[in-house]
Amino acid sequence: MQNRTVARELALLILGQIHEHNSVSQFSIEQLLHKSLNSLTQHVREGLDCAAIDLQQAQQFLLDSELINDETHLSKVRQHLRNSLERTEQALNHLSASIELPCLLMLADRDEIRQDALDRVRRVIKDRDDIDHKLDKVMENWRLIRLPRIDRDILRLASVDLHQLGTPASVACNEAVEMANRYSDEQGRRMINGILRRLTTPA
Repeated sequence: MQNRTVARELALLILGQIHEHNSVSQFSIEQLLHKSLNSLTQHVREGLDCAAIDLQQAQQFLLDSELINDETHLSKVRQHLRNSLERTEQALNHLSASIELPCLLMLADRDEIRQDALDRVRRVIKDRDDIDHKLDKVMENWRLIRLPRIDRDILRLASVDLHQLGTPASVACNEAVEMANRYSDEQGRRMINGILRRLTTPA
C-alpha cells in the first residue's frame, strides 16, 4: 500500500470516531484506531445478524408460497433475498476492512503516514463548513447531511485532496471510490462517484 493511500484510510477511520464538535487533539491516534476496530467489528456483527434475519424471513415466505400459490409471497421472498444480499455485502466489506486494520495499525507507526493522516483529519475539521458547502453545491436534489457519516467523510477527504493538497483529480477520485468499495454499500458508491464526477467537472 502506498503511504498516501494508507494515510487516507487512517484519516477516514479517525474521522469516524470524532464527534463533529471535537478536535483530533483530544484523543491519541491509538485510541481512535482502537475505537475504529471496535466500530468495524460491531458493524460486521450487525450486518450479518440483519442478513440472517432476512434470509430466515425469505425462507419462511418461500415455504408459505409452496402452500399458497400467491405472487405476493414470491415478491416478498425476492425482497428479503435482496435485502439479505445487500446487508451481507456491507458486512463483508466491513469484515475485509477489519482484517486489514492490523496492517494499517503497523503502518501507522511510521511517522510520515501518521502525520499525513492527522493533517488530513485536521483540515477536514478546520474547514468542514466550507468543504460541506462545496459538496452541497454539486449534489442534485440532495443534501450532504443526508448521507451516511462514512460517505460524507470519504467525500470530505476527497475534497481536501482536490482543493487543498493539489492531488490530481483522477487520483483523488480513484482513491475515494476505492475507500467507498471497502466501507460503503452499492448506493453509497454510486452517490460518491456521481458527486465526485460533478465536483471535478469544470462549470
